Amino acid sequence: MKNAVNINFKKDRILIKLSDEADQRELVEDLKKKLPELKKFYNDEKTPISVTGKVLKNKEIDEIESLIKEKIDVEIEFDMPKSLGLHSIKKAFNKDVAISETKFHRGSLRSGQKIEAEGSLVIIGDVNSGAEVIASENIIVLGVLRGLAHAGAKGNKQAIIAAGMVDTVQIRIANIVKEINRDEEPRHKQAYISLIDGKIEIE
Repeated sequence: MKNAVNINFKKDRILIKLSDEADQRELVEDLKKKLPELKKFYNDEKTPISVTGKVLKNKEIDEIESLIKEKIDVEIEFDMPKSLGLHSIKKAFNKDVAISETKFHRGSLRSGQKIEAEGSLVIIGDVNSGAEVIASENIIVLGVLRGLAHAGAKGNKQAIIAAGMVDTVQIRIANIVKEINRDEEPRHKQAYISLIDGKIEIE
């Protein structure tokens, strides 16, 4: 596919836009052609690269990141919001849920850390892999959710989970568990997670 990858120079970063219409093979081939020209721009420069456009699965992100880093040693950010954008995380705050006590935790959780709350729980930071957050009501993670989140832990199936990004292998609401294959699922930005017809759905 012609122009599967478009490169634009911004004031503080370089934007690589991936076409929604292209498959992974086309993206990789076009990127390989364009990276040598892009590399010429980098001498002592360390301008970060932002990759946007098509929503990729984790293994696709890893492949493209490795391809760029082979040629250019620079910071790379993947910015791929879903079509709902911020609308989906706003639903977490607008949803008519039962009023409950809310516990706030400032800072990220490291592997091995665990926080439990009666009522709702808001994490102002990331929940890293190996960390756990458990609440009898709702869970809001303002950063990245990589660890385990269990909302509605006492059986509340109306509980929700919302996060700035979901990149975890398992989430739970009440007694329902959803296993996530990180190689197959895209990283969900501004994710809103709830039970729909007895199944955990990520929007």
